[in-house]
Amino acid sequence: MSRTSEGLDDWRRTHYSVEVTPDLDGVPVTVFGRVQSIRRQGGITFIILNDMKGIVQVTVRRESSARSLLEKVERLPQYSLVGVRGVVRSIVKAPHGAEILPSEIKILSEPRKELPFDPYGRVEQNIDKRLDLRMVDLLRPQSNAIFKIRSVVLEAIREYLYRRDFIEVNTPKIISSATEGGAALFPLLYYDKEAFLAQSPQLYKEQLAAVFEKVFEIGPIFRAEQFRTLKHLSEAISVDVEQAYVNYLDIMELIEGILKHVVETVGKRCGSELATLNVKLEPVKLPLRRVTYDEVLHILEGEGVKVEWGEDLSTPILKTYSKAYPDYHFIIDWPTKSKAFYIKPKRGRPEVCESFDFMYGSTELASGGSRIDDRKELTERLKEKGLNPKNFEYHLKTFDYGVPPHAGFGLGLDRFMMVLVGVENIREVVLYPRDPQRLTP
Repeated sequence: MSRTSEGLDDWRRTHYSVEVTPDLDGVPVTVFGRVQSIRRQGGITFIILNDMKGIVQVTVRRESSARSLLEKVERLPQYSLVGVRGVVRSIVKAPHGAEILPSEIKILSEPRKELPFDPYGRVEQNIDKRLDLRMVDLLRPQSNAIFKIRSVVLEAIREYLYRRDFIEVNTPKIISSATEGGAALFPLLYYDKEAFLAQSPQLYKEQLAAVFEKVFEIGPIFRAEQFRTLKHLSEAISVDVEQAYVNYLDIMELIEGILKHVVETVGKRCGSELATLNVKLEPVKLPLRRVTYDEVLHILEGEGVKVEWGEDLSTPILKTYSKAYPDYHFIIDWPTKSKAFYIKPKRGRPEVCESFDFMYGSTELASGGSRIDDRKELTERLKEKGLNPKNFEYHLKTFDYGVPPHAGFGLGLDRFMMVLVGVENIREVVLYPRDPQRLTP
């Protein structure tokens, strides 16, 4: 049973764990965190406290501590959330070369139940068990490291785009018709009308690029597909970018710049997290290889795999092909019929379109291309795809007022994270993943 917790009162943090170093020898500090471990050795109790930046050692000596402090430490449960006031002492064997000799400990929260698994233990737990109590799982150094890296990745992407005059936008996630067609839609009742969760912000970002020229959005997309794979989710985070007065070649260069900046930033700022995950990021060498769809078929043919021209490339086929290109690269110039209605066909060879997939081995990370900027042509493409142009009139009518040449892409942030941190299951890199079997927590 938990005891009555003490209030925060006027206690405030003066230092984080990693700031408790030999330079502060003799300095009074106040720290907060969760009790990662308690070890009693003779007349000394060692408490390892974990906060958002790392760990610090709190050392309680029986002969020099007040009775009230000793009694509190004696009954202190592991995983409790506490505040500690004390003086820093330099000691080589402690984390960061220093420990805290406490004068006061304030117990702010104690666990009411035994944890279903030890987040600081070495035994790996089943991911479903961990996801059922994600907050506890996030205490695990590995899970914690993944999401600290994810935050830095998001910051680096925004930083790169802001520096190049892109404007961040937010588009509706409740829409009246499918962005790309198909049946993979989540329907909902919007007052008295049928509506859907957005598969993509594609058409909205095209309209916004016609005004602001450079736009991006980082937000959720929804796909109601029935799947049981390690790379799909029903709700995912997409990095969507659109730019006017460029084509797909320019956009591939933009992706290359983002990739290089993200890898360099994570390498510089996330050294301890990468070490926790045992991941070493290799420098990105640019430009990345561009492999045409036709070249992919030729490579597959050499592996004894026959693919009819115009067919999409399935996961097993891509795994075979990726033996030739296991790292980052682009597959370009896809058959027009295999891509979305808004992708621009090539002049002089309309059966091929100005498109690309950004790949890591067999994993598609992003898809993009040049967009059709003519209403008549776009209407024809809708019909070819079996879509009713009337359902897209809200978008088509904007072309009556002038739309510049433009291009863009959508990058799956979650898949990108899988590659960066070296995990096989996409659910490891999403705080609260949604798939056909999971709607909670």
